[in-house]
Amino acid sequence: MKKLGIIIITAILIGCNANSSKREANNEIASQNETKTDTLTKHLKPFNPALPTIGLLIFNGVLQGEVIATSDVFGKPNKDLKQLFNVITIAETKKPITTEEGMHFVPDYTFDDCPKLTALFVPSGYDMYAQVRNKKMVAFIKKKNEETKYIVSNCAGAQLIGASGIADGHKIVTYIGGGKKLQEQYPKLKVQDDSLVTFVEDGKFSSSNGNLTSYISALNLLEKMTSAEHRTFVEQYLYIARLQNWKK
Repeated sequence: MKKLGIIIITAILIGCNANSSKREANNEIASQNETKTDTLTKHLKPFNPALPTIGLLIFNGVLQGEVIATSDVFGKPNKDLKQLFNVITIAETKKPITTEEGMHFVPDYTFDDCPKLTALFVPSGYDMYAQVRNKKMVAFIKKKNEETKYIVSNCAGAQLIGASGIADGHKIVTYIGGGKKLQEQYPKLKVQDDSLVTFVEDGKFSSSNGNLTSYISALNLLEKMTSAEHRTFVEQYLYIARLQNWKK
């Protein structure tokens, strides 16, 4: 009987130790998972209604570099690492869109639930036929023009600006080689010579040739909305000078 009692006590102790080890292992896994979660979420920038909101229009076939350039510039913090802007993407629906380069972007908002914007950036695609004939997209641009302080187009995004009529009588530039056609399609626009002009600003409207020059339109607006010092800070953050001074 005494031996049986010893066996039972021993079994209980072994069981307790095993459960304790299991709890410790589970706690360690939970801790690791928590760390992973922090790693995944700490970079997210929550929408802050008190901050200016930069809207990036996206659609199937969009040139992703023109979207990334703007988010790259306005997504950077200030020198004190404080968030200065909300940067959001907007599409007709919440369905993922596929860029010209084949990546998939999930829109933050749709035309129907988009919050108030301070600036709207209109990018381009190699084929704008469907976009300029999309009545909902053109109507969205017209609507946002009523509330925004700034409207920016890059590359063939100028065609959407022309289709909306919001910049009639204003200077605009498009991709290199596209100005003549743009002027024919939208004669009320003051289309600039794209062989000479990279970026132009006229009132609340600004535009660029697109692709990497999309950084110019974004940086120019960033300076207007913040300061020359912050623009310099972001340019240093992005190593812009190294790109400008790069040699083979």
